[in-house]
Amino acid sequence: MDARPGPDGPSPHDTKAVTEAALFEAFGGLRGMVETVLPGLLFVTIFTINKDLHVSALAALAVSLLLVAVRLIRRDTVKHAFSGVFGVGFGVVFAMMTGNAKDFYLPGMLYTLGLGLAYIITTLAGAPLIGLMLGPVFKENLSWRTRNPGRKKAYAKASYAWGFILLGKCAILFPLYWWADTTQLGWVLVALKIPPFLLAVYLTWVFLAKAPPPIDVFAEMEEAERAEKERQANA
Repeated sequence: MDARPGPDGPSPHDTKAVTEAALFEAFGGLRGMVETVLPGLLFVTIFTINKDLHVSALAALAVSLLLVAVRLIRRDTVKHAFSGVFGVGFGVVFAMMTGNAKDFYLPGMLYTLGLGLAYIITTLAGAPLIGLMLGPVFKENLSWRTRNPGRKKAYAKASYAWGFILLGKCAILFPLYWWADTTQLGWVLVALKIPPFLLAVYLTWVFLAKAPPPIDVFAEMEEAERAEKERQANA
């Protein structure tokens, strides 16, 4: 993950490799996608078969908890699995309260809408959300805001891409929430889980792979600390 340039700067291959690794880490990779899709897929499958809200909701919640347990046992990063549990948990509670199975999906849809708006608004405000998310992963923190305008521009493009893709997804789902039945909404939602996500990740990779390499502020701090120790030793 070290993106510090060599004597002639990092090669394009090195920059792309660093970007791929960072995106894979930030968004959970294949396993993260499975953990995102599986609870909703289980819910809509069971509900399509028996129309039982309680069984469908509890099965989705159970598989979410199981995914977290597997990660804990393996001592893996649990943030993606935990986010899935919270999303499913809110959906279960909301659907149980209203008695409407479609409401299982509503919290996630509202989250998608809010996240899409957040990508657009933060970019307009000069602090693209994707940069805030990926800066620590690239070890550059917020240095891109003032010291690396090329990366700031790339983060802005990526954030706009995420924002408009998520808002486009909402433009499909919310009308279905009102007009379609639960199974129709559920299957469309499952179908829209992965393709928009992969498109947004791909566009992020394209923009960042062409951007200047990140400034490794952690390496800079280590170098400054090393230089200070040498100065004190010489003194």
